[in-house]
Amino acid sequence: MKQPEGFRDRGVRALVHLHERELRSCLATWRRAVAWGVALPVGSGHHASPNTLLRHVLAAAAGYLRWVAAKLELADAAVDAVPEPDAIEEQAEAYLEHVLERWREVLREVPGERLGETHRSDWGEDFTIESMLEHAVVHPMRHALQLEELMTPS
Repeated sequence: MKQPEGFRDRGVRALVHLHERELRSCLATWRRAVAWGVALPVGSGHHASPNTLLRHVLAAAAGYLRWVAAKLELADAAVDAVPEPDAIEEQAEAYLEHVLERWREVLREVPGERLGETHRSDWGEDFTIESMLEHAVVHPMRHALQLEELMTPS
């Protein structure tokens, strides 16, 4: 996968690239898990079904971008609403591409000196801009690992 070009800061570019790579990997893992017939542990909310889990991952990717854009007072992230669980499988690829395009566009001009700014997250913890971008990279990794473990025979 080619790294995104034209970023003001190489660190931001690297995090956007890593986020893209991990989201694509998570979607591929999710597709294998669905084909495998994975059953999520009994739960609700984000873990009610494989479709709600994928919706959660994609919605979080959009949410992290909205948060960074708001905290840095960037242009509106203009991320579309995530598809509903019953439509997520059919629309996942298109929505993923949309979110990734918005990440590249919105974060392109972020200067490196702003990465150290600390802001309160929506769940009440303080994050630097850089640590929130790193959190966004790790989020799909965590759920891909969860799915991989569920596909591994005991």
